[in-house]
Amino acid sequence: MADKIAPATKASKALLDMLNDGISRELQVSIQYMWQHVQWSGVKGFAVHSELKSIAIVEMKHAEAIAERLFYLGGIPSTKPTPIFVGDTLKEMIQQDVKDEEGGIRLYKQIIETARKEGDETTNRLFREILQQEEEHHDTFTTLLEDL
Repeated sequence: MADKIAPATKASKALLDMLNDGISRELQVSIQYMWQHVQWSGVKGFAVHSELKSIAIVEMKHAEAIAERLFYLGGIPSTKPTPIFVGDTLKEMIQQDVKDEEGGIRLYKQIIETARKEGDETTNRLFREILQQEEEHHDTFTTLLEDL
């Protein structure tokens, strides 16, 4: 492996831990949404099918971006997702997805606040971008839930 360049800023253990929590969460939802995409069918599922797949792909890209940032800051990225919940009905799936997006939004707001306090503008900017996408996902899932 190539020599690692030391980061210009030193991140706190608390921030590194939160970044790893973010990776675990992103791994969880990317797998969860993809499995929901694969397993759901039916008329109502038809509209949700492609949306679950596209959001799953975005979530995996988030995991990658967070892992790259964490590694740059001197941490070791987690490979373990938080518990995955696929669900048995479309309503059950989407209700869980809403909760998972709400949890992500809370975590990412904490990361943004901590990064600001530590003067880490790059992590702050990264998570502001991810937060915006998570809020869009939350809006998608809450809208889908209205018709179930």
